[in-house]
Amino acid sequence: MSDEPLLRVEKLCKRFPKASGEVLVLDRIELEVRAGEIVGLLGRSGSGKSTLLRSIAGLVQPSSGSVVFEGQPVRGPVHGVAMVFQGFALFPWLTVLENVTLGLRALGVDTETARRRALAAIDLIGLDGFESAYPRELSGGMQQRVGFARALVVEPKLLLMDEPFSALDVLTAETLRTDFLDLWTERRLDILAVVLVTHNIEEAVFLCDRVVVLAPNPGRVAAGITIELPHPRDRLSAAFRQAVEDVYALLTERAPAPARGVEAPIARHIRRVSVNLIAGLVETVAAPPYDGAADLPVVAHTLHLELDELLPVAEALHLLGLAEVAHGDVVLTDAGRAYAHDDTQQRKRLFCEQALRVPLIAHIRDVLHARPNGRAPRLRFETELEDHLTEQYARETLDAAIEWGRYAELYEYDDVSRELLLEQPQTAAPASAADGSAQATDR
Repeated sequence: MSDEPLLRVEKLCKRFPKASGEVLVLDRIELEVRAGEIVGLLGRSGSGKSTLLRSIAGLVQPSSGSVVFEGQPVRGPVHGVAMVFQGFALFPWLTVLENVTLGLRALGVDTETARRRALAAIDLIGLDGFESAYPRELSGGMQQRVGFARALVVEPKLLLMDEPFSALDVLTAETLRTDFLDLWTERRLDILAVVLVTHNIEEAVFLCDRVVVLAPNPGRVAAGITIELPHPRDRLSAAFRQAVEDVYALLTERAPAPARGVEAPIARHIRRVSVNLIAGLVETVAAPPYDGAADLPVVAHTLHLELDELLPVAEALHLLGLAEVAHGDVVLTDAGRAYAHDDTQQRKRLFCEQALRVPLIAHIRDVLHARPNGRAPRLRFETELEDHLTEQYARETLDAAIEWGRYAELYEYDDVSRELLLEQPQTAAPASAADGSAQATDR
């Protein structure tokens, strides 16, 4: 077999237009995928995993750099590459058989050959007997099996999967995961390689031969790790748990900022995490058996949370100075330990002190203090953030800063006028009224 990789991504950059200028979503991505391996793409929101996958599929054109499949540049959808999406994306007016044959008909395959290949794919993924059923008659797991059959029927050499199990319940996802892996390890698929986007670290360790970690804003390759465990993999084994911890450690490393340009401190993307979730994680880590320090994989397992649910909360603790998060661990600071045991009012006072550590919150407060009326339109801060972030991330970051700042009683927000304003002191209206009454009596 040739030593040439099946897929090669070289210095890929992707920019998307915004209201003013462009935003860099992927920055100089380098990736190789060889025949015989399943490669997982992991990363926090904003790391561009799905954009990278669509660039590989030819559905999104890179701004610079290249994607090469089987030695040929990818400039659009290419034969030999198929994709399974997070949503089932089935045509509700077509039967299972018609949904599966649709791609073949688009490729010009004759009716009889398309039917034969579709029936074989449907049988392979375990839906034999449901050929005439419509999507509305199928459970979520069965609909996603149709999605797999539709991808497999075109006989791809490279299969791309964008969180294919995330829309399913836990048991259904586990069944479909195991069934797919059985087909792969038993070589019942003609696929040469798989690229999987996932938020689920255990899923990545269970399925993948190699995991590539992307850092966010902009998305760039931060690290990679080879999972040297034979299939089938035992989730309860020490080696499996260690691999999960190793991936968590990579994801919680403080990646250096990209070389080009200097990010403004206020422009760090903040996921909107409620104060209740922040308090909940602090209390969980402060309590036995953790007593202030815990492995994130263990906490995630205990709380039944996935990567994209737990990491934003852990990042919020780090940003607020309530915990240190690194190497897959969360360790409460002195402030975090105090917060865990304070009453409601003491927590608010401590949160106020810690919130001012967040550059955007301190910036908003400074701007409001500098204005004679103590008010500023929301748009003023959104526009400032959009110089560095996408419109969506700018809104989410400002929403987080507004929620935390309001809880800390640093400022208020008027949703009608869409203005931020300093907390107004109690007016002297009652006293003035009393004075007026006294004056009236005197007169």
